[in-house]
Amino acid sequence: MIACGCEVCMSTDKKDKRLRSSILVQSATTTFVVDTTPDFRYQMLRQNIRKLDAVLFTHPHKDHIAGLDDVKAFTFFSGKAMEIYANTLTEEAVKREFSYVFADKKYPGIPEINLNTIDITPFLIGDIPVTPILVWHLKMPVFAYRFGNFTYMTDANRIDPIEKEKITGTEIMVVNALRHEKHISHFTISEAIELVKELKVPTAYFTHVSHQLGKHAVVSNELPPGLHLAYDGLTLSFT
Repeated sequence: MIACGCEVCMSTDKKDKRLRSSILVQSATTTFVVDTTPDFRYQMLRQNIRKLDAVLFTHPHKDHIAGLDDVKAFTFFSGKAMEIYANTLTEEAVKREFSYVFADKKYPGIPEINLNTIDITPFLIGDIPVTPILVWHLKMPVFAYRFGNFTYMTDANRIDPIEKEKITGTEIMVVNALRHEKHISHFTISEAIELVKELKVPTAYFTHVSHQLGKHAVVSNELPPGLHLAYDGLTLSFT
């Protein structure tokens, strides 16, 4: 057992209880998640999600793919394979980490998945348009995504100018902001604020926040107007 004495971990504020970063995107007919974290099963149970059509991955790091096996509950009850959307780098990691899913002789009860290889070309998941945005996690290519006037970006510390153009007109943005101190592959809170200002996004929420950033209430009070810390269970509406 590992005990943590930091003020965030010991906080009684529910908004300081942070699981690994993921979002659920939903329309009247389509429901999918962006990334399946190690907390995926609990996140789905906590939000009472009964239907899931697809999984959209940002990149292959373990904290974003480790929960994939638990889509098997959804595939069992739907009777359909789960549609997985990922770039080739992430596909390779999925096949390596979950090799039993792709074995010629499959053990009963494993998840049924259907891999869909994506690149920066826009596509549809059900009735939801998806625009991939290439960002950089140090040297690793990661996909941010735009859905209508909403953009979601995690695990990034650099964006090329041509990709920034895809974000133009976004009204709500979620972007990673790990901590105050410089990090090798994540935006700091100040870098994330500058990015939002540069892109002229009126409303933004910061995610992938570490305990090093501080308590939700304290940091929130220090942010400029229109900028917020995201928290588990946050619901946003966009078109």
